[in-house]
Amino acid sequence: MISENIRETIRTLYESGKTKKGIARFLNIDIKTVRKIISSESDCPKIRKDKKIIPEERLKELYQMCEGYVQRMYEIVTEEDGLEIGYSTLTRLVREQFPGKNMQRCKSYPDIPGEEMQHDTSVYYLKIGGRKIKIICSGLYFRYSKMRYVKFYIRFNRFLMKCFFYEALIYFGYCAGICIIDNTHLAVLHGTGEMAVFCPEMVAFAKKYGFTWKAHRIRHANRKAGKERNFLTLETNFFPGRNFKSIDDLNAQVRVWALDRFANRPLSKSALIPKDLFELEKAYLVKLPEFIDEPFQYHERIIDQYGYIAFNGNYYWIPEGIKGKVKIVEYENRITLYQKHKKLVEYAKPAWDIKNSQIVPEEMKNITRQPNNRKKKHNEEEKKLRKLGDTVTGYLDFILSSECMIKQKSRFIRELYRLSKKMTKELLLKCISRALKYKITKIASLVKIAGEFLKNNNGHQVEISLPDQYEDRPSYQKGRVSREGDLKEYQKLIEDNNHE
Repeated sequence: MISENIRETIRTLYESGKTKKGIARFLNIDIKTVRKIISSESDCPKIRKDKKIIPEERLKELYQMCEGYVQRMYEIVTEEDGLEIGYSTLTRLVREQFPGKNMQRCKSYPDIPGEEMQHDTSVYYLKIGGRKIKIICSGLYFRYSKMRYVKFYIRFNRFLMKCFFYEALIYFGYCAGICIIDNTHLAVLHGTGEMAVFCPEMVAFAKKYGFTWKAHRIRHANRKAGKERNFLTLETNFFPGRNFKSIDDLNAQVRVWALDRFANRPLSKSALIPKDLFELEKAYLVKLPEFIDEPFQYHERIIDQYGYIAFNGNYYWIPEGIKGKVKIVEYENRITLYQKHKKLVEYAKPAWDIKNSQIVPEEMKNITRQPNNRKKKHNEEEKKLRKLGDTVTGYLDFILSSECMIKQKSRFIRELYRLSKKMTKELLLKCISRALKYKITKIASLVKIAGEFLKNNNGHQVEISLPDQYEDRPSYQKGRVSREGDLKEYQKLIEDNNHE
């Protein structure tokens, strides 16, 4: 491209009387270029008619929402905005609009088909359902084909690790001969790296599927660099620009992203598609047996006198006529109750944030019996207390805050409500105001404060007015002297003993 300075030089030399051939020979430029520059009427470059333009405000909004990750911006622009634009064009616009921002690139490594798969976990703090919570991402990654399976958990232990492998490998139908992991205690009994000794339970679990565990050396995480890169891809391409209503909604979105969208996206440089590579890799992988039992674990509980068992913070109803102990077989998403090898009932697990709930079958929704030791809620008492004014509302907010160290806050609020029924509203507000001022969190202290207010009413003794001649009342006279007991039978027993 001829710079503007050269163009001005050509025009100046031509106006001074130099010939076009002389200018071309002097500047070492093609004669056709000199003729074109001299004959051009305008210095402004021509604008392409089909040029794709994204408004500057929209580009800034997308860049901020997607945290600068162009791949996610490209998905929103093409799918949600409906703009037909090339990926390279979008990257050029981002570079022009935000100079100095480095764009992350993927690296590819030579891999052997069917040799290994990799597993790892990573902790994230995401805003789910309007609040920020801690979640654990578990991912399985086939090194050659780059196929991946991702799922999020609130907590992650050995049992859930087996459930994740069962779900992922059943979906693929194949596994690699080696699974590379870090030195997690969920699979490693002791030792690290090549010297790691794996738990017999996890060795037997892997044997059913046809693979073996292998731990990488300490500070040698690049041995499973593909899995680490998978977490970076989540951070740069999946999280930005997405909202999640619940943990189930999060897992539904990441499943579509990993198994449908990303699996059909061409890889960088090689332009190969992971889903197609996995079809080629199947010939080198280990095919799973036709039947593999779902992971489970046993628990035992005693049925209370109301016909319930407590499990994982909730209370489950047991059919009539069943007493004693029951055995719980826990799966990932359900539990089954047995007694003496007889199946009693099966329940689906509630959501992770549902606790202290009474879970019964659909046909038993109208049951009135409550489980033993079930925590009582304080919602009704709290509503009635808050109606008494801002002072009580402020005190309740303090009690329910993290600043207050009361362990049984529901019990305290219920006791406070019962105390409010034993005194006037004016006296209650005085006690609550002083308790809020000095951060008092004991009902007994509130009672003492109320007693002090009654004893000292602005420095004067509170006198209780009683009706005149109350001692002459029939009710007072009736209860003044108690009736003497009849001891004749006891006296007779004593006399008989003395004669003997």
